[in-house]
Amino acid sequence: MAADGGVARQAELRRIEGNACFYKARFGAAIDCYTEAIALCPDVAVYWMNRGLCHFRRKDWAKVEEDSRKALALDDTLVKGHYMLGCALLRKEECALAIKELEKALDLLKSSNSRDKMAEDIWEVLAKAKYLDWEKHSTQRVWKIQNLKEACENALQEHHFLSGTLTEDSVGPTNEYSEQRKLLSEVFTNAILADTPGDVPDYLCCQITFEIFRDPVITPSGVTYERAILLEHLRKVGNFDPVTREPLKEHQLVPNLAIKEAVQAYLKEHSWAYRSN
Repeated sequence: MAADGGVARQAELRRIEGNACFYKARFGAAIDCYTEAIALCPDVAVYWMNRGLCHFRRKDWAKVEEDSRKALALDDTLVKGHYMLGCALLRKEECALAIKELEKALDLLKSSNSRDKMAEDIWEVLAKAKYLDWEKHSTQRVWKIQNLKEACENALQEHHFLSGTLTEDSVGPTNEYSEQRKLLSEVFTNAILADTPGDVPDYLCCQITFEIFRDPVITPSGVTYERAILLEHLRKVGNFDPVTREPLKEHQLVPNLAIKEAVQAYLKEHSWAYRSN
């Protein structure tokens, strides 16, 4: 037991030395220290996390993924582990897997009731991942819809031809065929428009940033803002509502759950709206 304790203390000293190197941006030296700590105590998740963070700063994404996975295998509650793994997966354009990891990171922050600034960093990468995922699948959907439209038009034409309401010698289609073809065109046009980028409704956007809400809060004056942006205003500009100029303190802010639910519903149907973030 004494030997085990000595090894653990030695590993911890290497971690502390690594931290000192990290804060001086000496990432290579920090990696060496964390690697030694891992060799001594491979079952300590934070050693893998710290080394992964060095690789993160170096943008060595393959090693970020490797160390993050090792850390999470030991402790699945590491917010930074899921965040860094999500970033690494996004670099590989594995958007769906990246989204899963980033959402797990946000869920862990919410469950801990943390107001950590890291939530903003996670949301920014998550928004990018969701937009890229939409962009990738949107192109595929439009192509499939167009092919399906052509198949339906051909089937409709064949149906009228076989039923005798449309012949090869006809100068033009019958009224019934014309109306059905027009209706068919409208259906497919609406299907494409539903997945086409447009303007996000004003009531879903912050009046300061004009971007879609992430964490909306309402003031006693009845104005809704993005929490992080409003808190920054209170700290740097003054304790007053930016729009009404009424006195305002942080403890007076109340989450606007109705708007938050509306945003979530809108984003679920219009993933392209993540683009503005």
